[in-house]
Amino acid sequence: MKKLLEDDNMDMFDLSGKNALVVGASSGLGKQFAKALARFGANVAISARRVEKLEELKKEIEEIGVECIAVPCDVTDEESILNCVATVKNEFKRIDILCNNAGSDIFNDFFTFTTEMWDATMDTNIRGMFIMSREVGKIMKEQCYGKIINTASIGGRFASEGNIAYYASKGAVVNFTRGLAADLAPYNVTVNAIAPGVFETELTRDSFETDFGRESLARIPFKRPGRDGDLDGILIYFASDASNYCTGQIIFIDGGSTMLI
Repeated sequence: MKKLLEDDNMDMFDLSGKNALVVGASSGLGKQFAKALARFGANVAISARRVEKLEELKKEIEEIGVECIAVPCDVTDEESILNCVATVKNEFKRIDILCNNAGSDIFNDFFTFTTEMWDATMDTNIRGMFIMSREVGKIMKEQCYGKIINTASIGGRFASEGNIAYYASKGAVVNFTRGLAADLAPYNVTVNAIAPGVFETELTRDSFETDFGRESLARIPFKRPGRDGDLDGILIYFASDASNYCTGQIIFIDGGSTMLI
């Protein structure tokens, strides 16, 4: 009986036969997400603007033993999003999991923060997420099944100086996730968000040697940044049938940072 229960519990996390679309997969957390989903059995469509990076990742994922397609997509361009979703639907026939991970982050003094900077951040971080979710949501509604996972941030809960559009956009992601969860619940589609803290990626690694970076790490109870794999558990939970009764939730994976605020 014990062995049977263990097998049943593991099946809840099995993504074999499921098809995932990971947006913003060319580097950083998106790349980590795509590989984690593949390791748990999902076929993965990876999208981003940097096609050469996608092709490199595609080879890595195919070595895991699942299908992978690389689809160029610029989330600031609605037509590009429509083409991306149509391509994935045509190749995979269905989309079971959507990871909205594309993001932009512009540091600048508030009084010289231009309208163009604001629009660029909002277009990437929330407008693109809205359009992508709307188009994939139509497919999930027809299937009467789906898992949408948005990348929020601890910046959706608190803020500091010099990054006004980023904090505004991540706050929007938090409530967008809740609103979308309510809209899609009748169609058996769950919508949740992962809110990472300070993570080590190719874009952030050098910042840890700055005063700001050292101060950021000092505020983390674990005294280190998040690493590759630290988000895999919550990602697979949200992507799998283990989370079938969980929707509209924002989970902070931040080494305990937000519990001190």
